[in-house]
Amino acid sequence: MPLGAISSVYTVVNDMDRMQAFYAEALELPLSFRDHDRWCQFKAGPLAFALSSAAEAAKDARGSVIVFDASDLASVAARIERLGGRHLASRDMGAHGSVATFADPEGNRFQLHVRPGPSA
Repeated sequence: MPLGAISSVYTVVNDMDRMQAFYAEALELPLSFRDHDRWCQFKAGPLAFALSSAAEAAKDARGSVIVFDASDLASVAARIERLGGRHLASRDMGAHGSVATFADPEGNRFQLHVRPGPSA
């Protein structure tokens, strides 16, 4: 089963206020939402571009991290590991779904995001 579309890309920043102002003005990106000093997300065409605090990001992430939508995390994770990637962490984000962090064979971080199912 192929992966879904790229859902978002984020960059780890130290000063959320300053960087939000920079990207909003420099690139004229409309703000989608902000979660205090943890996450700031913009609409960038059909994708989301976000700024992340170090605490909210994939562990030890530097620069940008691509987040792919996945509907079947187990099979995709197995394929990643079979091809030389490493599963680094998983996190339940409550109403936002769950995310699993991986490193590719060169150590670059990326994540798979599973959206929450319909409420019962």
